[in-house]
Amino acid sequence: MGSLYRSELMSLCQLFLHSEMAYSEVAKLGELGVVHFIDLNSEISSFQRRFISDLKRCDLMAQKLQFIEKQILADSIPIPRLNAFVPALLPTEMNMFEAEIEKIEGQLVENNKNMKNLMSNYAQLSECMQCINKMQQFLTDSHQQQGKRSVFGMDHENQVSGISAIRRKLTNVMVGRKDSVISNRIPSIFAGEKLDVSFIAGVVERCHSAALERLLWRTCGLNVFVRTVTLDFSDDPLLNDRPPKDVFLVFFSGTVLGLRVRKMCQCYQAKIYDYKGAINDRMLQVTNLFRRVTEIKSVIEETRKYRNTLLQGTARKVHEWDIKLQKMSAVFVAMNMCNFDITQRYLIAECWIPTADVVHVRNSLDKTGMEKNSSMPLSFLCKIETNKVPPTYFRVNKFTKVFQSIVNSYSTATYREVNPAPWTIITFPFLFAVMFGDAGHGLVMFLVGFVFILLENKIETNDEIMGTFYRGRYIILLMGLFSIYTGLIYNDFYSRSINLFGSSWHNPYKVNSFNLTRNEETAQSDLTLPPQYAYDRDKGPYVFGLDPIWNLAENRLTFTNSMKMKISIILGIIQMTFGVVLGLMNFLYFHSVIDIFFTFTPQILFLSSILIYLCVQMIIKWIMFSTSPGVIFGFFYPGSHCAPSLLIGLINMCMLKSRKQGFWNQSSSTELEYCYLQEWYPNQSDFMNALMHQAIHTIEFALGCISHTASYLRLWALSLAHSQLSEVLWSMVLSVAFSFDAWSSGPILYLIFWLYGILTFTILILMEGLSTFLHALRLHWVEFQSKFYDGHGYSFKPIAFTQMKSFTLVNKENSSVAC
Repeated sequence: MGSLYRSELMSLCQLFLHSEMAYSEVAKLGELGVVHFIDLNSEISSFQRRFISDLKRCDLMAQKLQFIEKQILADSIPIPRLNAFVPALLPTEMNMFEAEIEKIEGQLVENNKNMKNLMSNYAQLSECMQCINKMQQFLTDSHQQQGKRSVFGMDHENQVSGISAIRRKLTNVMVGRKDSVISNRIPSIFAGEKLDVSFIAGVVERCHSAALERLLWRTCGLNVFVRTVTLDFSDDPLLNDRPPKDVFLVFFSGTVLGLRVRKMCQCYQAKIYDYKGAINDRMLQVTNLFRRVTEIKSVIEETRKYRNTLLQGTARKVHEWDIKLQKMSAVFVAMNMCNFDITQRYLIAECWIPTADVVHVRNSLDKTGMEKNSSMPLSFLCKIETNKVPPTYFRVNKFTKVFQSIVNSYSTATYREVNPAPWTIITFPFLFAVMFGDAGHGLVMFLVGFVFILLENKIETNDEIMGTFYRGRYIILLMGLFSIYTGLIYNDFYSRSINLFGSSWHNPYKVNSFNLTRNEETAQSDLTLPPQYAYDRDKGPYVFGLDPIWNLAENRLTFTNSMKMKISIILGIIQMTFGVVLGLMNFLYFHSVIDIFFTFTPQILFLSSILIYLCVQMIIKWIMFSTSPGVIFGFFYPGSHCAPSLLIGLINMCMLKSRKQGFWNQSSSTELEYCYLQEWYPNQSDFMNALMHQAIHTIEFALGCISHTASYLRLWALSLAHSQLSEVLWSMVLSVAFSFDAWSSGPILYLIFWLYGILTFTILILMEGLSTFLHALRLHWVEFQSKFYDGHGYSFKPIAFTQMKSFTLVNKENSSVAC
């Protein structure tokens, strides 16, 4: 029976599934979620497998379903989540299911095509109607300045007066003044008796409007008159999302010039509209356009109503379709890993099943035979004895899952070796808190994790960053809780100390005598608090944590650095020693006596003689603080006159000569790969290879202990950096508000407090918290797990429907989840 401390016991089983019931049986196994199928067709390409055509159909349906979901989400229609049980889709239902999806997809495609055409026609007609109105307004304004009617559609005399008005506009626009020289340069066609004035009106995008006008003026000179007016569709909700456009009118004379103007307009993708010259014809054209626009608008509204009704009904079923389609795809993937027997009646599969769940799988198979009233079992299971390495499987819940993920991110545990995750639940947030070490910042982190946990059933985010914080809500809660604990030990609350239990130190000097001593040497000595006079021995040490008097001391940093540095070394050596002990648990479980004597024993002796001895020295020195620095345990260190045997051994290893080449110098034994002895005694090699392998690991452990001990100093370094940054923010930001007068300090303190809060949250909690998290991750992956963790296993990946999520836009998680 497995637990979180060791992986589950696994059994290799062989499944015989009747071909007619194979799909339903695999679907039932998927509901159980405890069967890891082994690929028996690894030598066959995925495109040559038996059920590849069914998988392709599932992929095509998934693409169509994804298109439907995109359309639903584009219209801001919510997709309700389905909490009820959804059975796997049967193969006999596949055709009907596929036809239903194709029908809805075809309706949406046709609807999108029709809507696109309707919107295009509606926009063109609206632009045309606006263009006529703007042109009519311009011509009317020009003629009203002369007290006449429109230029076009009048007799010759009225046309001359209207053109004269345009001529004066042209002159004012070009030069801004009535100059006789410029006036004489205007062609005579605008003032002559035989007028042949034409115009072009159209719509161009606003970003091209100014460029088009400059091109016309520079190319045609004063032979054209250009007027642009903004096209306003702000009151039409159907055209709000279209790019802004302008209406342009270009007056010119002559056919050749008109062709040049048209080509220049087409270069800027302008839409040119043709109009009648008479005012009555234009008014009739506007009336027809208005009628057509109204008709198209009503058709658009009806089309949208139909689309909304279709999507509303589809949204209620799309999540169920997602789950059904995913289950069907997973079943066919599992069946592609199986083989058929010679008679093609049974599907043969090999799989790994947790030993505790073999009974449940067998009962599920027997239940199918009872439902079919068969005298013989349609499907059955049998265990297989094997030397294959089973997959690693840990049963986790929503709390332990995040800590197991931290371990698995480095590597997967070897089958049945000690799992670091249970210890990581405590050690990871604790070491994080040792480096974070502020009760105020830890309180904020604790509240963030607590809110995530309270709202875990209501929060559903697709954002990657927020999803990361949400999945790590339990570890955030523990990191905040332990940070409060270490912050109280350091007596650090937003870089300030809290005097909860009263300090054991007091000022032994009288005020009068203190004021009389003014020289520098005496004043310096008066600032010192000797323990024999200032420390209250009857009251004893501070009840919990660091005495708040150290917050006022000048040598505070020196004292706290020494304390934190030694605590970091002690904690690091304790964790490394615990890792070596966990290695002993692995050796005892696997009955490896040789590793107990030749791996664990030298390791623990090495740690005890150097590092554990160092920790004992520091603890004894704290207890016996009156002992002189050079004396520990009553004697001096012997010095360095003893021979450095370790270095000599390393030098001798490098000077060893290799074995001579030749027939008589070859090994007297030969390794046979296909001998049965290799199956009975796997991974066995000759003595020299084993000796070199052990020597390399010995050197690695000896050097690693020293380097890893130094690596644990990051516990002190990051704690120092965090406290100093917090002190800087307090003194450089928040303390500034306290220096103002009473009448103005309120508003200033309010503003500076918000600035201080934002800087504290972004720098000290988010950035420093992320940095501390990564350092704690390294301490567990390298310094701790390297002492016992092999990590050469592979994950248990069952076909599991219970943890399946939608693989389309609803939720982009994997179909199977395994630890």
